[in-house]
Amino acid sequence: MENLHLAGEEEDLYSGYNDYNPTFDSEELENDVGFQQAVRTSHGRRPPMTAKFPGTAIGARPLATSFGARIPLASSMGRPMTGAVQDGAARPMTAVRAAGYTSSLTRGSTFDPLGQSKGPAPSLEAKNEDTPEEKIKILEKKVNDLIEESCMAQSIGALQLALEKAKEAGRKERALVRQREQSGNADHINLDLTYSVLLNLANQYANNEMYPEALNSYQVIVKNKMFSNAGRLKVNMANIYVKQKNYPKAIKFYRMALDQISNAHKEMRIKIMQNIGVVFVRMGQYSDAITSFEHIMSESPNIKTGFNLILCYYAIGDRERMKKAFQKLISVPLGIDDEDKYIPSNDDTDSSMVIEAIKNDKLHQMERDLKVLAEKYIMTAAKLIAPAIETSFATGFDWCVDMVKNSQYVELANDLEINKAITYLRQKDFNQVEAVETLKTFEKKDSRVKSAAATNLSFLYFLEKDYDQADRYADLAMTADRYNPAALINKGNTVFVKQDYEKAAEFYKEALRNDSSCTEALYNLGLTYKKLNRLEEALDCFLKLHAILRNSAQVMYQLANLYELLEDPQQAIEWLIQVLSVTHTDPQALAKLGELYDGEGDKSQAFQYYYESFRYFPSNIDVIEWLGAYYIETQFCEKAIQYFERATLIQPTQVKWQLMVASCYRRSGNYQKALETYKDIHRKFPENVECLRFLVRLCTDMGLKEVQEYATKLKKAEKMKEIKEQRVKSGREGSARGRRESREGSAGSAGISTPVLTSPKKASIMEMDVKAVSQSESKQLSPLLDSGRDSGHSSNSTKGERLSAKMRSLPGSNEPYEASSPKEIDASYVDPLGPQMERPKTGAKKRMEDDDFADEELGDDLLPE
Repeated sequence: MENLHLAGEEEDLYSGYNDYNPTFDSEELENDVGFQQAVRTSHGRRPPMTAKFPGTAIGARPLATSFGARIPLASSMGRPMTGAVQDGAARPMTAVRAAGYTSSLTRGSTFDPLGQSKGPAPSLEAKNEDTPEEKIKILEKKVNDLIEESCMAQSIGALQLALEKAKEAGRKERALVRQREQSGNADHINLDLTYSVLLNLANQYANNEMYPEALNSYQVIVKNKMFSNAGRLKVNMANIYVKQKNYPKAIKFYRMALDQISNAHKEMRIKIMQNIGVVFVRMGQYSDAITSFEHIMSESPNIKTGFNLILCYYAIGDRERMKKAFQKLISVPLGIDDEDKYIPSNDDTDSSMVIEAIKNDKLHQMERDLKVLAEKYIMTAAKLIAPAIETSFATGFDWCVDMVKNSQYVELANDLEINKAITYLRQKDFNQVEAVETLKTFEKKDSRVKSAAATNLSFLYFLEKDYDQADRYADLAMTADRYNPAALINKGNTVFVKQDYEKAAEFYKEALRNDSSCTEALYNLGLTYKKLNRLEEALDCFLKLHAILRNSAQVMYQLANLYELLEDPQQAIEWLIQVLSVTHTDPQALAKLGELYDGEGDKSQAFQYYYESFRYFPSNIDVIEWLGAYYIETQFCEKAIQYFERATLIQPTQVKWQLMVASCYRRSGNYQKALETYKDIHRKFPENVECLRFLVRLCTDMGLKEVQEYATKLKKAEKMKEIKEQRVKSGREGSARGRRESREGSAGSAGISTPVLTSPKKASIMEMDVKAVSQSESKQLSPLLDSGRDSGHSSNSTKGERLSAKMRSLPGSNEPYEASSPKEIDASYVDPLGPQMERPKTGAKKRMEDDDFADEELGDDLLPE
């Protein structure tokens, strides 16, 4: 009762409900310095309970329990501890023992509820790999890894490595089977793994063209009844027999596979029947092939089968069935979406983003490829059957065009019309008006067809050298489609023949910008740079072209020619050797290689290539002249005779070759044959002074009676020659004097302009000259091997000067038999291709000097100017 309080009138019954200890005010915790310090550091953590030991901070402080009075301990911010007694109120009893604490503390013990002081946990017990089960698992994993490695090696083209991995997987799999039998687990053999190993091994044998081993491996799988669906592998075996050209056995295995495949796998059965039809075609049994293809077209029509069916009908010559098969071909559904599906709409942004994402995905690319393939087959079939289904090619092609116009390939009709005209051109029927008229009908069609037709017309007129029409249609093609590289190339060609090389180069560059893989534009651009003497840029063009066309002899020859112009003969020789590795029998390349070796001073190599060139083309005068000069230089005049005789047959009106033949007879000591040859030359060329001189000399030495006759003729011929020379000299002096007087007259009449009359004859000559240049330049446009061989005047003139100098260094034909005159080449002449040949020196110099008929200018008349 002493603790019972009675409410008096002065007390408020509801007072104290809103009062609370400010210690529990959580809103002021952010401003409590002590609390914030405790949060950031360990300042407010409770120290370990070590009150029983002396010397501690709370050793004299009694600890309170629930059974007695306790002294409340304040926290670092003055808050009472949990369960602290306030105002003498009794605290209710709680647990005697707190969780995680012990009542008896020992020295050195710490708070460690997780037992971390015991150290790390012991390591896991290692698996015992010696057990049979573990060995089997490890071996199975190795077999699977080897199969995977074999397949990966095949995918990158390492077929030999793939076969080795497949064989190793087979050995491991057999070891695995033996180990299972030894451990008593023979009933648990992994059949799927065995099947995978055998199938992979058979495939790798087939990929490496080891067909007997592959057939044995397939046979092991097929004969094993434990493998389900193994009968399908007979298709693979039939494919191997096809590669071995064992067609009857291939058909047998295809039919066996067809019998073991149920009707549920319709697509597989269709493909096998298509293979059967193709094999019948290869065997020439077109009726059996038609049976297979007709069944496929009735069950599941496709483009390839329809095309093969047309081929079979064409082979047996059945016109009506060809028409029906063509109609079936153009009616085959492709199963692809319309191109309008991929046109984005401006209203719906989300659908536009989706269309943009799928516009070039794999599925759309596959659809485009399928459509291109179908158009290719239809075009090929139309070109094939057009001459066969009607009386003429044009009528048959018109029927095909009408059929296509009524089908789903309406846009293909225009291409067929253009192809009709191109077929006329490929038949070299350039005068066919129908071809030109057909192409001209497309001038009013849509831009794509109009550009294609105009491009073909431009090409046609360019081949006919009607450059004005070619230029007109090239402009028309460019107007219809500015991004058509073929039109730009034709325009560049027409500008090229007009010798406007800078403008031609711009058109070729634009064609390359539109189509970087256009090899014609790159080739023509290189030729244009060569004409502009920009050799480094031309070299860059042809090097790029060589990276695209690795085995093009034309490109490699152009590179050799450019290196020759850049004065790098070693590189030129290397490229020419590469040309010969592609075209082994090209006489021009062989002759050029001989010329380069001759310039480098390697006579033996030069002779080898010149001789090979003569062997493949024995009508090249330059090669014949070099070989004859080589044999004379090496004092084998008998061998030189056959070459000069060949030159005589090629150029019978050139007296120098016949004189060289007579000179070779004379030098080899066959004087009678030489005399007969000179007499024959005199009968053909009675006014030739050199021939008469040698006849007089030979008749004198041989004591013949004809000497006086030939001496009289010689004097007359020399007089006639002198008169002609005087006339020519006086004519030159008169013309020079007239030009001088005209210049003086024009200077005296300064300020008076007199009209100059041009004769029509002179004008026509100039026109012919311009046309000839244009024609020669146009030859450079097509990638032919001859386009770079005579590319510059320096090459031809250098070659002529070199051969002329070489022949001048040899003994002249005016020398007496067995003697040689030590003529020297003019010191001012420097051969740009290498050192000159040295003439063989003999001891007959004195006799030549005493010879009354020796003439130093005689040798020049025997050489080509």
